[in-house]
Amino acid sequence: MEDPWIEIDADWIEAGFSGQSLILIAGGLFLLYKSTSEIRHKLEGADTVQGQSGALKNTLPKVVVQITLINIVFSFDSILTAVGMTNGLKGALLIMIIAVVVSVLIMMLFAAPVGNFVNRHPTIQMLGLAFLILIGFMLIAEGAHLAHLSIADTEVGSVPKGYLYFAIAFSLFVEFLNMRLRKHQEPIQLHGLQKLAQQGDEGKQK
Repeated sequence: MEDPWIEIDADWIEAGFSGQSLILIAGGLFLLYKSTSEIRHKLEGADTVQGQSGALKNTLPKVVVQITLINIVFSFDSILTAVGMTNGLKGALLIMIIAVVVSVLIMMLFAAPVGNFVNRHPTIQMLGLAFLILIGFMLIAEGAHLAHLSIADTEVGSVPKGYLYFAIAFSLFVEFLNMRLRKHQEPIQLHGLQKLAQQGDEGKQK
C-alpha cells in the first residue's frame, strides 16, 4: 500500500500516488460530495420536495452502501493511526483488538442519545456536516502529503490533527453557548408575548 501505483513527473507537478494515498484522497472527495449535497438539500428544502414527489427516494441498499463507504474511510484512517501508535510495542495486535471492541461498545451505547440530540437541534446537524467538509479536506491533504505531491517545487506538507480537533472542539463550545443563550431567551420572549396578549385583552375590555 505504500509503494507508488501512479507516478507523475512533469515540469510543474510531481507525485507518486500509492494505494494508501489514493484511498485517503478518494475518501476525502466522497465526504466532500456527501456533506455538500446534504447541506444543499437542507438549505433548498429538498427533503420536503423528496417526500412530495418521491423522485429522489433513498433506498435501503443505497443508504447501506453510503454508510459502508464512510465507515471504510474512517476505519482506514484509524487503522493507520493505531498502527503508528502501537509500532514497536509488545502485544500491539491485542491492544488494537481491545481498543476496537471498547470503541464499538461506546459508540453503540451513545448512538441513540447522540442521534436524538442531533435531531432535536438542526444547527448541530449543520455543524456536523461542516465538520465532514473539514475532515474531507484533511484526508485529501494527508493523501497528497503521503504521495509527496509537489506543485511548482512546493511539496504539500502534513496538517497536524491537533488543529482539526481544536477547531471541532471550539465550534462545539460556541454552539453550546448559543444553545444556552437561546434557552435563556425563550422564557423571556414567551413572557413578553403573554404580556402583550394580556394588554390586548385589557384594551378590548375597555
